Amino acid sequence: MPGTPPDGSPSVPRYVMPATWAGRRMLRFFNLAVAALTRLGVSLWGSRLLSVRGRSTGRWRSTPVNVLTLDHRRYLVAPRGQTQWARNLRAAGGGELRVGRRVERFVATELADDAKPEILRAYLRRWRLEAGVFFDGVDADATGDVLRRIAPGYPVFQIEEAT
Repeated sequence: MPGTPPDGSPSVPRYVMPATWAGRRMLRFFNLAVAALTRLGVSLWGSRLLSVRGRSTGRWRSTPVNVLTLDHRRYLVAPRGQTQWARNLRAAGGGELRVGRRVERFVATELADDAKPEILRAYLRRWRLEAGVFFDGVDADATGDVLRRIAPGYPVFQIEEAT
């Protein structure tokens, strides 16, 4: 990973933004399309509309995400790194997931880097075509050491239904 010291920890928080204006426009179009379908009740490969209160404004912010289920536990992975939604979720400690009219309130616990490798592997298996580009050539067949090395750049949250 560019800008990574020899110990593998990121020197600055990792965030991947499409490099070109056209790429940013395409991403915005894709996110709006997935969000619109999810609001209508159509979930694409497990997509949900994540809503989290903003860190500074307290206003609800929404974005489409993929919910990974692994060993009867559910996770949110931020393949682009320290995104606004990941930073907001870290601060808020929970949020809402929506598909159509169904709203699920949840609490989130951010995982330590040592707990991430198998979750990242499962995420890459499930969404390699959609999100694989954000993993800098690392794929689901990577060794545990490689996945541990990149783990600091990928926030992962375990989510549980709020009571």
